[in-house]
Amino acid sequence: MLKDFFGKSKYVTVERKGQSVRKDNRKNKEDRREMPDDLWTKCKECKDIIFNKKLAENLKVCPNCGYHFRLTATERLSLLVDENNFEEYDADLEAANPLDFPNYEKKVKKYQKRTGLKDAVISGIGSIDGHAVSLAALDSRFLMGSMNSVVGEKLTLAIERAIDQEIPLVIVAGGGGGARMYEGMLSLMQMAKTSAALKRLDQAGELFVSILTDPTYGGISASFASLGDINIAEPGAKIGFAGPRVIKQTINRDLPEGFQTAEFLLEHGMIDKVVKRSNLKATLAKILDIHYPNNLRGEQDA
Repeated sequence: MLKDFFGKSKYVTVERKGQSVRKDNRKNKEDRREMPDDLWTKCKECKDIIFNKKLAENLKVCPNCGYHFRLTATERLSLLVDENNFEEYDADLEAANPLDFPNYEKKVKKYQKRTGLKDAVISGIGSIDGHAVSLAALDSRFLMGSMNSVVGEKLTLAIERAIDQEIPLVIVAGGGGGARMYEGMLSLMQMAKTSAALKRLDQAGELFVSILTDPTYGGISASFASLGDINIAEPGAKIGFAGPRVIKQTINRDLPEGFQTAEFLLEHGMIDKVVKRSNLKATLAKILDIHYPNNLRGEQDA
């Protein structure tokens, strides 16, 4: 399922075991071999070399240390939504350049070609274990999932669909870019726009489950991502406003161990639950069963 979404590059170097290291520490070409890196991935946490097929079967979670690799928006939907049960909306919305920011159009086109997306979010209606849900998933590959006028509009429309159709809302946040500077105030206002839409969702009595993934920073964490009725995070996800390096440099103090990780936030009451990727859909299904016992997609469509 997820194995079809791996990106491809050229090569990764795999060291042979049992080879002696030269005293000058220079790498000996005879002591290594080149292999296509679309077959292997190096874990950022434990540095283990993982066969990509095995990684895909494990939902892009390191089988050695449990590190959760980042997923694309497409992979997120593939993981959460019932098979062949998702209809995308607003797919043609595309960023303009209202400030005539130099080279912004070229940058957007580059990321569109690289990711196959029009912008940093996919939204639509799908079902999770039979429950109709308004869904949106951010993609950190597209300018770090930063929020601009298109992302804010698509999220707001997803929220309004949940209100109109009286179904729950699930947003998978995962962007470290905050508000996109290339669109200036039009990006910043999306924080208030999405927050106001969520207030209307709350007044309508519908459920919002926010899923926070690595990374969730800046204006994204300071607006819709933190406003869920239930806030769930993946293990080890980095969540905050400013990054830890910026904070440390600003206050000139060492930060607590594990600062801004999902586990740290859970311990301090900032999120409700940390859920492994393999259990995420089942956890959502249980939440939906409790809050919407009669709101199954088949019943609604009928």
